[in-house]
Amino acid sequence: MGSQIDARDSLRAKAHGENFPVASRVLPRGLREKLLAVYAFARLTDDLGDEAEGDRLAQLDRLEAELDRAVAGTSTHPVLRDLAAVLPGLDVGIQPFRDLIEANRQDQRVTSYATFEDLVGYCMLSAAPVGRIVLSAFGATSPERTALADQVCIGLQLVEHLQDLGEDAAQGRVYMPADDMAAVHCQTSDLLAAHASEPVRELVALEGGRVRALLASGTPLATSLPLRPRLAVVGFAAGGFAALDAIERARGDVLSAPRRPSAFGLARRSMGGLVATIRERKPT
Repeated sequence: MGSQIDARDSLRAKAHGENFPVASRVLPRGLREKLLAVYAFARLTDDLGDEAEGDRLAQLDRLEAELDRAVAGTSTHPVLRDLAAVLPGLDVGIQPFRDLIEANRQDQRVTSYATFEDLVGYCMLSAAPVGRIVLSAFGATSPERTALADQVCIGLQLVEHLQDLGEDAAQGRVYMPADDMAAVHCQTSDLLAAHASEPVRELVALEGGRVRALLASGTPLATSLPLRPRLAVVGFAAGGFAALDAIERARGDVLSAPRRPSAFGLARRSMGGLVATIRERKPT
């Protein structure tokens, strides 16, 4: 059990390395703890799907069985025990957590996507559930907000795919749509180079434009929320925008070095996002 507790703490610590503040300091401590519990589960799921040795599908199956035990209140895993304490306060049920597991199962079976729509379908399993859970933790679930949160989370997932383009390709996974790659004459082998070729830069610019449009949904979403959740959503979207800014400063070369948002860039984007919500704020 001691090693599992250490693993749980390590998973939570990874929140600080994300593009966005997973448990923003603007939120009350109790809500931060809820989000950290959700994040630890999502991170554990991704680690099993990306890094675990042995039969990853079998390990994901065991995780889903442990999730069922968490619902029943009988889980012994620290991450799932933390999650069990959160689940009764959520109105989205258990399905979003199952979807996160299913996304990682899909990663074991699918290594490329033909179209952008296909990639979005994957992100609806791998990213959108997180936004739905967060909205539920905020007590702010509605059809309109859910649709906007889906867009923001898909955008954030795609930013990570752009940042990790070379690393994913080295592991045999290509998250860029095949038809987009063909349109700019980008080959899978180009993604394995030490520096981005012109086709890779064109591909990154194309997908980056789509991501900006998705992240723009953060403004109406944040505007519809009370102050503290509004600030948190602004921070989430700002992390994605700041990461895109870093990629653009490198002229789309995501292969030669990590392209991560700077503290200044994140602060600038957060302030701009907050100003945008103030301008658009309407009585609810």
